[in-house]
Amino acid sequence: MDLAPLFALAGAALFAGFIDAVVGGGGLIQVPALFTALPEELPATIFGTNKLSSIFGTSSAAWRYARRVEMPWRATLPAALAAFGCSYLGAMAVAWLPRDLLRPLILVLLVGAAVYTFWRKDFGALHRPRCVAGKGFVVAVAIGGAIGFYDGFFGPGAGSFLIFLFVRFFGFDFLHASASAKIVNVATNFAALCYFAPNGYLLPVLGIAMAVFNILGSMAGTHLSLRHGSGFVRRVFLLVVGALIVKFAWDTFS
Repeated sequence: MDLAPLFALAGAALFAGFIDAVVGGGGLIQVPALFTALPEELPATIFGTNKLSSIFGTSSAAWRYARRVEMPWRATLPAALAAFGCSYLGAMAVAWLPRDLLRPLILVLLVGAAVYTFWRKDFGALHRPRCVAGKGFVVAVAIGGAIGFYDGFFGPGAGSFLIFLFVRFFGFDFLHASASAKIVNVATNFAALCYFAPNGYLLPVLGIAMAVFNILGSMAGTHLSLRHGSGFVRRVFLLVVGALIVKFAWDTFS
């Protein structure tokens, strides 16, 4: 491989790690970069390599958040466990489900999340966690399962969806929602790797090399999120969701 694609992938991994640490959506950057640099590889191999790179940056962000933020474990852990199982199923489905069927639905959901967040200026501004018991536990499992399957199967925007849903249904602010989303994302990435790696859908050397830059970007993103709080995360969230809307609209209608 020429050096130019390698440098491009390193830059994509760095920026993806930064975006992922703040609001998720790093797959929007890293997956297209891998497809461009490795046009001869199978889609499953691209997604497996992306997951290997991403899990290091996401784990770094999760660890740094957990040290500085009081983690809402009662909602986060059930969601993470459900996400782990469903992400594995989603990764298996890559081989036999046409991903293009999801694009119109995801586009509608992204537009809805963006409009709701923009319209409600106080949305996610304050951390007022609601008790997670009974119905709340079921909601946490449903969120984790749905987003876990989507992340294993397709991926882009999974972290952003998690943040929106944690704010909407559990009363988290954007900072705590982002921290919780990182724990769930670690589970989904690991579960997907449990399928991709044994089946050979992985470029381990490239994935580890990209992981170094993904971690560096993750450290920068986590630092800025912790320093500037929920307002900063909310602004980046709207920017990333806006970019996702443009991408999905282009892919759907072009």
